[in-house]
Amino acid sequence: MKSAPPPLTALHVVRGLRLLTEPGMRRFLWGPMLINLVLYAAALVGGLRYMSQALAFLLPAGLDYLRWLLWPVFAVAFFLFVYLTFAQAANLIGAPFYGRLAHKVLTQGGWRYPASEPSWTASLALEFQRFRYFVQRAVPLWGLSLIPGVGLAAPLLWLGFNAWFLALEYLAYPLDVQGVGFPEQRRLARRSQLGVLSFGGAVLLGLAVPGLNLLIAPAAVAGAALYVREGCLAEARSTGRATR
Repeated sequence: MKSAPPPLTALHVVRGLRLLTEPGMRRFLWGPMLINLVLYAAALVGGLRYMSQALAFLLPAGLDYLRWLLWPVFAVAFFLFVYLTFAQAANLIGAPFYGRLAHKVLTQGGWRYPASEPSWTASLALEFQRFRYFVQRAVPLWGLSLIPGVGLAAPLLWLGFNAWFLALEYLAYPLDVQGVGFPEQRRLARRSQLGVLSFGGAVLLGLAVPGLNLLIAPAAVAGAALYVREGCLAEARSTGRATR
């Protein structure tokens, strides 16, 4: 896309959720819902089982007198790390479903640029690229939580980073269909950072709500695809290109 589409906002998540209730769209829900259900249940069980051991290992021995203050901070950081890491695993497994969902939304309403649905292997390869981006930044950020003083800000840093990354993650599916590479996707996102963060924040909030967290990923993909489609149609009209 040569020109920036209208701003991406948290409302696109709501629009995506509404779109998935329409006839012909519900079939894109079942695969991601089953994947999310299994992985989020595993994240919850694992987090509850190993949190105490992890906190006992991470909490500095010399700061026992601050345990009452640092324990909640480490607990929040630990659950964010575990839960959101499992969310990325769910995205990795569900990538082929999301690629097809993005293609379906993009080809509605007259936009015919995407010639075919992305293959399963192509979707997985692109998802691995984004997963590497996530790990390369998540691990150092997790390390910051071990530094006394700095660790107090770890939950806020985690929330900001994950809101940004989740927006990139779900925006990537329709942009992949358009042939836009991941470096260019990040540049497009930086043009409207507040809007992108609000979109990612809405996804992050949805992931924290039981029941809704099973639907939020496909809703985010559908909403991001609506955003990209509307931007493409606006560009096509401005340049006089046919869309049918």
